Amino acid sequence: MKKHTEKTFESYIEETIVNQSGWQQGTVGEWDQKNALFPARVIDFLQTTQPRTYEKMQKLHGTELNEKLIQTLIKELNLKGILHILRHGFKFYGKTFDMAYFKPAHGLNPEIIKLYNQNQLTVTRQVPCHPGDGSTIDLLFSINGLPVATCEIKNPVTGQNWRHAVKQYKTDRDWRAPLFQFKKRAVVHFAVDPDEVHMTTRLNGDKTRFLPFNRGSHPGEIQCGKGNPQHPSGHRTAYFWEEVLHLDSFLDVIGHFMYILTEEEKIDDGKGGFKKITKETVIFPRYHQLDSVRKLVSAAREENVGHNYLIQHSAGSGKTNSISWLSHRLASLHTAKDKKVFDCVVVITDRKVLDKQLQDAIYQIEHAQGVVKPIDEDSKQLAEALVDGTQIVITTLQKFPFVLKGLLRVAGADSIEDPDKESIKQATEWQEEIAKRNYAVIVDEAHSSQTGETARELKEILGAGTGNESEEVETDWEDRLNQVMESRGTQKNLSFFAFTATPKGKTLELFGKNKQAFHIYSMRQAIEEGFILDVLQNYTTFKTFYKLVKSIADDPEHGKKKAIKAFAKFMSLHPVNIQQKTEIIVEHFRTQVAQRLRGKAKAMLVTHSRLQAVKYMLAFERYIKKNNYHNVSPMVAFSGSLTNPDDGIEYTEPKMNIDPVTGKNISESQLPEKFATNDFNILLVANKYQTGFDQPLLHTMYVDKRLDGVQAVQTLSRLNRSYPGKELPIVLDFINEHEDIYIAFKPYYDTTLLAEESDPALLEELKFELDKFQVYHWSEVEAFAQVFYKSIEKQTQADHARMNKHVQPAKDRYRLLEEDDKKLFRDKLSAFVRYYAFISQLLPFSDPVMEMLYSYGRFLLPYLGYEKDDEIINPDDEIKLQFYRTEHMATRSIALEDGEIFNVKSPSDVGTGKATDEKKPLSEIIEVLNERFGTNFTEEDRLFFEQIKEKAVANEKIIQTATANSLEKFQLGIKKIIEAIMIQRMSDNDEIVTRYMDDHEFQDTIFPVLTREIYEKIVERE
Repeated sequence: MKKHTEKTFESYIEETIVNQSGWQQGTVGEWDQKNALFPARVIDFLQTTQPRTYEKMQKLHGTELNEKLIQTLIKELNLKGILHILRHGFKFYGKTFDMAYFKPAHGLNPEIIKLYNQNQLTVTRQVPCHPGDGSTIDLLFSINGLPVATCEIKNPVTGQNWRHAVKQYKTDRDWRAPLFQFKKRAVVHFAVDPDEVHMTTRLNGDKTRFLPFNRGSHPGEIQCGKGNPQHPSGHRTAYFWEEVLHLDSFLDVIGHFMYILTEEEKIDDGKGGFKKITKETVIFPRYHQLDSVRKLVSAAREENVGHNYLIQHSAGSGKTNSISWLSHRLASLHTAKDKKVFDCVVVITDRKVLDKQLQDAIYQIEHAQGVVKPIDEDSKQLAEALVDGTQIVITTLQKFPFVLKGLLRVAGADSIEDPDKESIKQATEWQEEIAKRNYAVIVDEAHSSQTGETARELKEILGAGTGNESEEVETDWEDRLNQVMESRGTQKNLSFFAFTATPKGKTLELFGKNKQAFHIYSMRQAIEEGFILDVLQNYTTFKTFYKLVKSIADDPEHGKKKAIKAFAKFMSLHPVNIQQKTEIIVEHFRTQVAQRLRGKAKAMLVTHSRLQAVKYMLAFERYIKKNNYHNVSPMVAFSGSLTNPDDGIEYTEPKMNIDPVTGKNISESQLPEKFATNDFNILLVANKYQTGFDQPLLHTMYVDKRLDGVQAVQTLSRLNRSYPGKELPIVLDFINEHEDIYIAFKPYYDTTLLAEESDPALLEELKFELDKFQVYHWSEVEAFAQVFYKSIEKQTQADHARMNKHVQPAKDRYRLLEEDDKKLFRDKLSAFVRYYAFISQLLPFSDPVMEMLYSYGRFLLPYLGYEKDDEIINPDDEIKLQFYRTEHMATRSIALEDGEIFNVKSPSDVGTGKATDEKKPLSEIIEVLNERFGTNFTEEDRLFFEQIKEKAVANEKIIQTATANSLEKFQLGIKKIIEAIMIQRMSDNDEIVTRYMDDHEFQDTIFPVLTREIYEKIVERE
């Protein structure tokens, strides 16, 4: 046999699977091509594993039994699908025949283990796959006579690779043939060569989509892209047949991972409404999903409860499925000694689809109901789930602070504020029972909110302490103080599994193993494998140049920083700024975006404030109406209501979004659904839809907001969802520069590393500085703590007044401080409170002094307030815009592949607030801004044809016409003169003048404004 042929490669894989992975060698002679199964194998399995049932049926059916069994099995396969039959068997004359046995979570039932070992997994080469022709599949994998997977193998040495295998599946394999029918027989198909593996769960001709099933180029290293690393065997894909296809591994995937995802999709019906379609997808785990879940489960089994794990998985990683599989596996996890590891799995998430998806998957795998309980109502519902011992609870973090009240409600308390003793007793007993259990807490989108009091209260409800609890008898308030301190640290009965694509420094410290993620699926790999798009490949920046001048004779002094901020806001909201950017955005969308994705492409404009979003929406509507455009349809998204100072009208999101079909207002909850239709294609947002918004048709983003760090990554990543025919996204950024975005994205492109750890010594430093102010006396802090840390059964309604009494002296002393000292004390106390909330979760010890000052400080801070800045700056009254230009700077790719590595940081220094805002004259502040944002303006940049106006008000004929006529007659009389002045200035401003003369709509817009200003200036002067 030649050593380099495809057949040799095929033989090697078969031999390895049979000799090392526990499979048996099948023969083509056993194969029933018409019905796509191995009848003899099926019967042999049934006789071997279920002899009593088989013998009973044989007495009833005699020699016809085997044929009847096969015919019934075929009908059941075609009706229910192969996954259902393998997991739950099939009915035959009132009896159930099992078709496979899967390894249980524990070894407490030896009979099931014995049956599991009797599974017959066969690999068969060159199996005929099309009735009526001679086509064969390279490898066919079967379980107990039922085909579950196919594989086409290619060898680059003979000029073919995995892509040729994919093409073969698409063009040469009839997906209607029995073996390939969706769900009914083989549920996964692999295209393999020595370097890569790709797979699909549904053959459908040219529409077939294969996904990578590769490990990544450098698994476990900082930089990992697509492909596979070298393997000791010489084949980079050897992990596939040596590990994934190992008998135990393969049965585990079929039995506990694969499921059918059923989704209801709403699609546009072309009439302004929707129609629902049901879409089914067979889910087979991608390699990184399988790898991460198995490694996490293995670590939890070996390390037992009380450990944290951080999973850095990029957008496009299939996080919902990963969390579902992990939840299910942890809920049934046992140690090597068959002891259950976790009593309950708590999933902290805002994903509404997760609970249904998880319930469906568990039902398909186990036929079990009630395993998952989504908490979609209130804290009472969460309390009930914890009391009942539900296996998997899906909730939000915000419900945990109210669980104790929820327990009181469940216990029957009439008043939560003044509960009866029986209710308190029952709630306390339940709380003690809850804390005795072991919990796996899966955190979706872990971030810095996990460092606050809400996260601590989760630990306090579920936690059983750190394992360092004191056994000394203490007074009740001190005992409660210790309980609170213990609830901050690592809990001996809690394990956290935290998922995020963008881990901050705090996240790495809280959940990381040695301050690093436990498992990585990087943005680099997700992009290279095609699961998400690179949003930085077409990045265009614009820069705004402007010049301000004083509009008043005086030169008042203002706080420099405050004035610059106010003037910058004035500029961002200026009608000229909004108008010019609106024109750029609308024209770009019309010419460059609207026709993409078969006319379904959508865009998003990110604004910096609600008022800016409203002004943009109004400008969009005016510009679209003026130009009679029909292919630009904006929506706006912002919270609450606000009054536009320009027109005095109050605006809300529903009020501004009108359904073009019904004429009705679109509610906030309806917006995502309506935006998905063909009726709308640009979404203007203000602090909404910048995280978690999944709209694959979103192709282009316009940015008019400063973006930094994680916020930049999350916002721009709204564009990264792949969609058939979707090309690389486009970004037009009016504020940020290429370098800013590079710095924001770079830490999260590969493995995120921690640059500098937090320093616990900063707490002592801050406390030392705070003590020196002598605003509080320690006797007052301790007296406050004696009330604050009282146990619940001893709390009274008078406690708030008592705590306030102990804080009051500090408030009085604070008022006597100098203004600078007030600010310094307040900033240091605020820094202490924030830092303690985070660092106390990392410390291996507890400090009652720090804990008491923390609680006292949290209570005191709101009373200190911030000094009122009485200075009022009114830009509209003091400055005006003289020149303005928005200029295209550069369009290029922001390459993240190489270059300097930027790591993330934890708090390692605590600032003491902003520097004093020095006073500067208005003229000097304007000069600073003009130096920053100005350039060499030409006459063509002057606003509202300022140069034409100045020329006109000096023209004698125009002056005479103005003084002798009304505005209307004046406008009729000077039209030709204005055109003449325009032509005179043609050489200076060819572009604008040409547009004025040729574009009648532009002329109709400009002429009334220009002539009114000329008229008013002449009349006022005369």
